[in-house]
Amino acid sequence: MTVNVYFEDVNVGDEIPSWSRKTDFMNWNRYAAVNDEFVPFHMDDEAGRAAKNEQGAFGMGNLRYAYIVNALRDWIGDEAEIREVGGQYRVINQKNDVLTVVGKVVEKTAAGGENLVKLETNVVNQNGESTCPGHAIVALPGK
Repeated sequence: MTVNVYFEDVNVGDEIPSWSRKTDFMNWNRYAAVNDEFVPFHMDDEAGRAAKNEQGAFGMGNLRYAYIVNALRDWIGDEAEIREVGGQYRVINQKNDVLTVVGKVVEKTAAGGENLVKLETNVVNQNGESTCPGHAIVALPGK
């Protein structure tokens, strides 16, 4: 198993490595296939426009949640645990957006035998717009 980061090496104010994906029909179809989420406004431009998005079909909110989880897992490694993730969907994910997960350590707590790190997280698009502000808590191994 891989340890990517230890509790002692993390400080309040540290930023996690950014994690990016370009989204389009291919990505949405893969996500929909795994989650049985073939909703017309995510798959068809006319249905997306009928749902009041002028640009047509738009991405799933929960795909951004999955991106946050992937970014956290890549940062913490196999020996740590993701305990909590929360976010709010604020901006529509349009076709061909480049979404980047960012995060910053806001609190560290060592209690009850656990090393918990709280982060502010967000998914920003290529224009720098906040699309999914939120938070996460991870439990990290100690040295």
